Amino acid sequence: MKFFLDENFPKNAVALLAARGHQWMDIRGTDLEGADDDVIFTKAQEEGAVFPTTDRDFFHTVPLRVKNHHGVVVVALRQPNRQRILSRLAWFLDYFENTTFKNKTLELRDRTYVMYPNPEEHLESG
Repeated sequence: MKFFLDENFPKNAVALLAARGHQWMDIRGTDLEGADDDVIFTKAQEEGAVFPTTDRDFFHTVPLRVKNHHGVVVVALRQPNRQRILSRLAWFLDYFENTTFKNKTLELRDRTYVMYPNPEEHLESG
């Protein structure tokens, strides 16, 4: 998979993605750093990349506003920290490794996830 990291996502995600053979882009240190959410999301779509973020608004707005996109993964934890966010990203990579993520918006919670469009069931993770 190809990922376009939101600037609020831990930098260590780069090492995790690279170690698993995924492509990634990070806007930190570029002209886009600090740009509005819409600009950053549009750039991720131009690059054909899944967009991981901790900004919960993306889970609620993308399915309503964007019919065709390359996927959004929102990590929405009660008490987020770098280690817990990366742990959920690792779980996502394990669980969705061979999944086409086009037009899917996923919210990873502490022990569950919610996806739009809704899958027939919500699975618990370990």
